[in-house]
This record gives sequence, structure tokens and C-alpha cells, in this order.
Amino acid sequence: MFGGALLLIFSGYPVAFSLGGAGLIFALIGGLLGEFDWILLSALPQRLFGIMGNFVLLAIPYFILMGTLLQCSGLAEDLLETFGILFGRLRGGLAIGVILVGTLLAAATGVVGATVVAMGMISLPIMLRYGYSPSLASGVVAASGTLGQVIPPSVVLIVLGDQLGVSVGDLFLGSLLPGLAMAGLYLLYVVGVAIFQPRQVPALPPEVTDMSKAQLAKRVVLVMLPPLLLIAIVLGSIFAGLATPTEAGSLGVLGALVLAALNRRLTIKALLQSLRSTVVLTTMVMVLLVGATLFSLVFRGLGGDVLVESAFANIPGGALSFLISVNLLVFILGFFLDYFEIVFILVPLVLPVVQSFGGTDLMPLTGTELLVWFGVMMGANLQTSFLTPPFGFSLFYLRGVAPDSIQTTQIYTGVIPFIAIQLVALLLLIRFPTLVTWAMNI
Repeated sequence: MFGGALLLIFSGYPVAFSLGGAGLIFALIGGLLGEFDWILLSALPQRLFGIMGNFVLLAIPYFILMGTLLQCSGLAEDLLETFGILFGRLRGGLAIGVILVGTLLAAATGVVGATVVAMGMISLPIMLRYGYSPSLASGVVAASGTLGQVIPPSVVLIVLGDQLGVSVGDLFLGSLLPGLAMAGLYLLYVVGVAIFQPRQVPALPPEVTDMSKAQLAKRVVLVMLPPLLLIAIVLGSIFAGLATPTEAGSLGVLGALVLAALNRRLTIKALLQSLRSTVVLTTMVMVLLVGATLFSLVFRGLGGDVLVESAFANIPGGALSFLISVNLLVFILGFFLDYFEIVFILVPLVLPVVQSFGGTDLMPLTGTELLVWFGVMMGANLQTSFLTPPFGFSLFYLRGVAPDSIQTTQIYTGVIPFIAIQLVALLLLIRFPTLVTWAMNI
């Protein structure tokens, strides 16, 4: 059944309908063979009503709309320009600005595709214009754009929280340090390139960065502080327990609307574009969830969940082999499937096995801490997969908006150092679970 669904997906059929179609086909086959009880399908409407009434999932359109408003109104472009002026006089300063803006956009949107496309359209031509290496510029944009996988309020973490049955706020807390640490490692790499290969990351010419201290201070206050304050209020309200992610997301939308209006950027065109993007992405997630629910229902009705749990639980090597197998599976699936699809398909299957290995030497955590750590680990793994040639989604997003002068091979070579950084970060997450759980215990 799993192979049949993948075959439909790889044939180019929409993923949501591939999952639902595979569920119906194998329900029919199982019913004819006497291996599936048709009465199980009567539970499907109730499950779908449960999805539609899930208050946590309402946070998805809010955070998507918040991010698209900041992008479509031009506020994201203003941020990049300000960071460029602030750091551009240094070698590698423009790349540092791109990483910092990518981190902020990740915190504002939580959607990888939107962030990579926006960063590619805004920053890549500027970096090339001022003499940056095409491969390094491409790598910086692609890598900083994928930070939306783990830096809260990540949309994938919202979906993971729903599927794992844990608080989204706990996932946001657990992912905060790993996400910021990855951004910090990116910055260190750029600084290293600036020291040892300065020609790849030249400083901007004085006529671009020259500005009086008063002018620069005014620009920082007007352009940088409002979005930073908005993100701090949204995340702070969640971490402090003052608001649920859904309530904080609605507050973020209101804040983005106010910022766009104050900057005279709240045009009908920008608003309609933001709403259209939000509807498209949210509908994709919901339809995927419907298809995955049907697939999961039939899969369990045929005993697939018992088979998968038994296979993983009895794998030679115990918890170590399980972690290696799951991470490899997530990494490979990340080449072909979107993160929503992977979460909806894989998490329900491996969740019982994760809980059974809790409390062991390699996985010493239990309960909520165990599931939060596993969710953040999956997010970091998917982020690495999205960067890896030749099928990484971020590479396709960037290729679609990159200038024709940049070759695909240059994009591939540019992301390799960042993939190495990601792998180191993933290994540290596996080896030291407290990197995730420390904030939950404060």
C-alpha cells in the first residue's frame, strides 16, 4: 500500500489524491479478500470533522498570512536593504545581512518556499551585482531560506505538534536554540570565507553604504525595529503562556497589517496577493491532511501500523538503528515529498516506536520531552534534505527565481558547506537532547 501510494506520487499525480486514492483502492482489495472491515470507513467523516475543528491548525493560515503580508508589502525588501547598509562596508557583510534577514523572515513566515523565493528575488541579484561568488551567494540564500523549518513559528512545527499530540508552544521553545544556533553557524562560515577567501565576498562600495549616523539610526528604528518587535510580541506571548499559537498568529496578522499601513504599503494588490497565497497554501495543507487521514485509516485497518511498529521495534541495534533508519527515511523522502506530506504519512507510523524506545541510553527522554525532541530532530533533518542536491526543494525554488547567469551546478556547489553545517547540527541534536529540552524546564 505504501509502495502504491509512492508510485502514484512519482507518476505526477497530486499527493493528496494519491494518498486518498491508494487508501480507497486497497480498502477495496482488502475488503474483497476479507482482510479489511468496511465498517472502519464510517469513522472517516468523524475524523474529518475533527480536523476541521482543530483549533491548533487554525494557526497555519494566520502565520502564512502574516509572512506574506510582510513580503508583498515590500517590508522584507526594506529589511534586506537596511541590513546591507548596516553591514555592507565589511567583507561578507551583505551575506551576513541576507542570513539575518532570512532568519527574521523564517520567524515571520514559517514557510520555506515563500522565504527562499522572496530572498532569491530580492537579494541574489544585489549580491551578484556587487561581485559576490555566484555559488556562495546561491548557497547563502538557499540555506537561510530553509531556516523556516526549525525557527518558530514554523508551520511544519505546528503540523508536527498536531500529529505528535504535543503542545505547539513546547515545540517552538524546543526549536528556538537549535534554529538560532544553525543561523549562527552560517554566520561563522561567512566570516571564515571573508577571512580566507575575501574575493568571494567583497565589501560594498562606499557610495552605497555611506550614510550619516543620524540617518542610519533613523532607518534602523523605522525599518528594523517594528518587524523585530512584532516577532518578539508574537513569540513572547506564546512562550509566556499568554496566548495560544492560533491567538498569537491572529495578533501577528493584525501587526503586519498595521506595519504595512503605517509604511503606506497596504495596497489592494498587496492584500489580494497575500490572501491568495495564504488560501492556496492552507488549502494544500488541509486537502493533504484529508488524503493522509483516509490513507492512515485503511493502513491501520489492514494491520500496517502493527507491521511497521514490529519491524522498527525489533530492528537489530535497537534505538540506534531506529534513529538511523528513520532519519535516512525522512532525508530520502524529503527529496520527493513536501514536509507536510512526510509528516502526515510517517509520523503516525513511527510514533508508537518512538515512545517504546523512550528512556533508553540513546533516547533517555520520556513523555512530552521525548516527542518534542523527536519533532525538532525531524524538522532539522527535513531542512537538510531540502538543501541537498539534486532533488532538494529549496534548490528548485531558488532555480525558479535565480538569474539566468547562475548555473544549476553553481547552486549545487554553493549549498554543500551549509549541508555539512546542517549535518553537524543534526548529530548534535541527536547526541545532546538537552539542546531541545532545556527551555521547557525553565
